[in-house]
Amino acid sequence: MGINRDKPDLWKRDVQASVDLYNEWFMEFAPKAFRDTRISTASKVESALINSNYLLNISPELLKDHPEILPILRMSTCPPIARDRLVGLAGVSKSLVENMEDNDNPRVSPRMSENMLYDQLTKISTTIIKMADPDIFVWLGEKRKPSDAEVQRSSTIVADRLCGAVADPIIRNAQEKRQLDAISTFLNAKGYKKAEKNTKYSEMQKGTYSFHTNVPVIVADGSETTVNIPVDVVIMPLSASQNSMPILIEAKSAGDFTNVNKRRKEEATKMQQLKRTYGVNVSYSLFLCGYFDSGYLGYEAAEGIDWIWEHRIEDLTQLGI
Repeated sequence: MGINRDKPDLWKRDVQASVDLYNEWFMEFAPKAFRDTRISTASKVESALINSNYLLNISPELLKDHPEILPILRMSTCPPIARDRLVGLAGVSKSLVENMEDNDNPRVSPRMSENMLYDQLTKISTTIIKMADPDIFVWLGEKRKPSDAEVQRSSTIVADRLCGAVADPIIRNAQEKRQLDAISTFLNAKGYKKAEKNTKYSEMQKGTYSFHTNVPVIVADGSETTVNIPVDVVIMPLSASQNSMPILIEAKSAGDFTNVNKRRKEEATKMQQLKRTYGVNVSYSLFLCGYFDSGYLGYEAAEGIDWIWEHRIEDLTQLGI
């Protein structure tokens, strides 16, 4: 017997309750999440201004020593330049720009020769200098040091541009954190404890849970190839027997009905891979909040995937928790 997938008569009411919960959260907390990110981003912009002598010294040496400032410089032009557009305008290597804008490890291309690197960084700096926005950086035309107020104002404008370009991920990350916090609170109240960091899914003890854990799966029938798939929540029930497979949960949120149907195949693919690897009884469910319509729910139900609504989080107990 299913939890929610076999109860279509309840879907319409649950969808509305889920939308209401998401909207309530969005109105109250999303602006704060965006503001907090904007404040931290403005601080990074101000540091970039200081390192570049307030954009008066955008040099190849600066870009080599501080590749992380490239996204800031792109948003400092008129009009702001998209990453691929910069590649075309400056006539530089796409991989160089991508390496410089890698969130985890911004760097210049390590295999590029010094001469080529200097030439490409010169092209980037020349493009940025030529297109720097004079209405934001009002001191550039006079080649003077800006006032503190001018620096703060320009940093906030560029931060707004940067945050506007990644507004959806900011909201998505804040919502995911809230969902995982809700699950953590629920499990803690049941006597569960969070597993040690980097604990493998196969090494989890009874009564523990972990977030963002890799689970290996076989890619296709007859293949020996395995890949790791990230699972948002992995729970080893208090009542689990030895060598039991933990319960797997994917936290999903959506701020509109349009995108969910584009993403629904991701869960179906994961389910197929998990069943192929661990058998048909593997426990893989969704934790939903937001705009998930009957089309999405019907698709997942047909794939054998069940779900728990966040507004009725106590349904987690039906997974054997």
